[in-house]
Amino acid sequence: MNLLRKLWAEVDDRTGINGLVRPMLDHLVPPDSKWWYVFGSATMIAFMIQVVTGIALATVYAPSAGHAYDSLKYITEEVPFGRLVRGMHYFGASFMVIFVVVHMVRVFWMAAYKYPREANWLSGVVLLALTLGMGFSGQLLRWDQNAIWSTVVGASQAARTPMLGKWLAHLILSGDTVSSTTLNHIFSVHVFVLPGILIALIGFHVHLVMHHGISEPPVAGQPVDPKTYRQSYHDMLDRVGKPFWPYAAWRDVVFGTLAVIAIVGLAWWFGPPKLDAPADPTIVQAQPAPDWYLLWYFAVLALVPHRAEDYVILLAPALIGLALFAVPFLNNRGERSWRRRPWAVVTVITVGTCIGVLWLAGVREGWTPNFDAKPLPAAVIGADSGPVHDGGAVFNDKGCLYCHMVSGYGGTRGPDLTTVGDRLSRDQIVIRILNGGYNMPAYANNLTPAQLDNVTAFLQSRKVQWSEASKRP
Repeated sequence: MNLLRKLWAEVDDRTGINGLVRPMLDHLVPPDSKWWYVFGSATMIAFMIQVVTGIALATVYAPSAGHAYDSLKYITEEVPFGRLVRGMHYFGASFMVIFVVVHMVRVFWMAAYKYPREANWLSGVVLLALTLGMGFSGQLLRWDQNAIWSTVVGASQAARTPMLGKWLAHLILSGDTVSSTTLNHIFSVHVFVLPGILIALIGFHVHLVMHHGISEPPVAGQPVDPKTYRQSYHDMLDRVGKPFWPYAAWRDVVFGTLAVIAIVGLAWWFGPPKLDAPADPTIVQAQPAPDWYLLWYFAVLALVPHRAEDYVILLAPALIGLALFAVPFLNNRGERSWRRRPWAVVTVITVGTCIGVLWLAGVREGWTPNFDAKPLPAAVIGADSGPVHDGGAVFNDKGCLYCHMVSGYGGTRGPDLTTVGDRLSRDQIVIRILNGGYNMPAYANNLTPAQLDNVTAFLQSRKVQWSEASKRP
């Protein structure tokens, strides 16, 4: 032990590590800062896992359009522990998102963003945005069908920005179309740009925590007054404060260890996310969707009325960011206890409920074309020959079932056509087929006159009495 102490003393004399680390371990924390305070350090641990596993993956991953997909398959199927490392990288990202969100909710709930910790909150908002950016850009690096079409969707949304739209879309795609250059730039952003900013901002965030101290749990009737808060806070620490190590640090260690075990366990059991079909921009039958933590926003964009799309796509992220940034400016003093801040309780519950409902809608994806829809059976078509029979075959062959449901068969993106013959006349059906509509292609150049007559006859036959008859044994 004496030898180790002497060796450490020599190292510290040359590096000054003690002077850097000791204040972090010895700084006083409020005595009641317990388990709800572990999520900040847990986020850092999840980020460290991302860095380590990301470096390991980057040594084998080939960031080129022709080799990225195959390199991921090689990592997953042939590289020793490649499946585990990919799984850890995926679940580490998921845990990082969960931890940073829970941490921010805890800070908001306890009003720890109030004086003098406004900058803590603002830097945390940026860290949340960067974390989501890391997750989304990492998904694109899989470079499968879902990834390339997600890239196209992102570029098309950016293109709606007034004045800057064309430039933003060109920046995202690194050109006019999806190409190997697109993947190279996404790789650079995911591996170098975003992690570099994250590391710098995490360091600044930790500095702010050390500078202002960890916020004490709120007590009703003890409002924050900028004129007296600092003095009262330091007086409290002098009376009852506890050193971070080991009083509070052991909880961080225990929770962080459990998080690492959970990430490794999930990666070992479930493995990495399944790759979609290889990237092929010429195949438009794709269902691009983000990873689970962005499904709620995916649902917003899918469910919003067509006329409001541009406003939601452009204004929703800006308004969400503005609202989060405005929190400490609108209310940085006064009561911190949730018992005296009912509006904060209502806000957390309302936002959480909305995101949960939208997330469930995103999981179900009722608006996505069902490319696996089974063809209509003869019993549903209801005719062995003639225009109705031939029209049913056209309806199957042209992929109408991807979006429309008939007697329980097909997708749900478009209107249910089970009883369309009771709702629309022949002329109305023909006009819709030939001209298309929102999210429906026009078939004027895709159907012969005979096919048009037959499919119209088939749709005209879809009436209540026909539907009921098709259900009888």
